[in-house]
Amino acid sequence: MNSVVFDAIKVLLEEGKTPTVALTKGRLAQSVPMPMIIAAVSQYKNNPESIHNLMKNPQQTSDNEPKTSQLDRIEQKLDRLLAMLEQK
Repeated sequence: MNSVVFDAIKVLLEEGKTPTVALTKGRLAQSVPMPMIIAAVSQYKNNPESIHNLMKNPQQTSDNEPKTSQLDRIEQKLDRLLAMLEQK
């Protein structure tokens, strides 16, 4: 799940507001597909403790380690496959 969406939900909770899809979307710092927003809000509604656990353990969502996007990982795999093909 996208951490940006969970960050928006955390901000709403800190403000004492109940997260909804509309409020969460309004708090996002970047564009996120609507299904991700809906899934995150649904996850919160089904298990509010999941967000509260993230709020208590911020090291889980820390930005200390570089995050690799799915596209970057796919590109790395493709580069490795191409290198293997060139060796043969």
